[in-house]
Amino acid sequence: MTKKNPFDPLSVSDNVKEQAQQIWLAGLGAFAKAQEDGSKAFEKLVNDGITMQRKVHTTAEEKLAEATQKATQAAHTFSERATGQWGKLEGIFEDRVAKALHSLGLPSAAEMKTLHARVAALEAQLQAKTKSQTTPKPVAKTASRPTAKKTAAKKTSKK
Repeated sequence: MTKKNPFDPLSVSDNVKEQAQQIWLAGLGAFAKAQEDGSKAFEKLVNDGITMQRKVHTTAEEKLAEATQKATQAAHTFSERATGQWGKLEGIFEDRVAKALHSLGLPSAAEMKTLHARVAALEAQLQAKTKSQTTPKPVAKTASRPTAKKTAAKKTSKK
């Protein structure tokens, strides 16, 4: 029996051909297997993709709802703070204006309100009094017209 020299160019070339043949056959076997199982594998991949898409969609909706809630809370908090600050600013402004008007001798809003109420009450009293004075009272018949004799006598006495 003769040993083959592994470094012999002829045996190296045969070895490469044999390995290439095996690789080719393995590829054909994989292709045949893929054709057999291909439609099943494709359907499984599609189903797995649908499942993954649903999970991603659900997670995205949850994150969006959470972000919306946080943004709404932040806006509400900001609005409350801003309203409070505006309220304080309005109060300071009203106090300063009231002091300035008071120093000029002008009445305050409360004094004006009281004054308006007094004027309204006085107007109501005046209207009630005016109505009672202007309503016609029944006139009692006291004396009738002078008779013709009396009128004629007066005329002659003047002459």
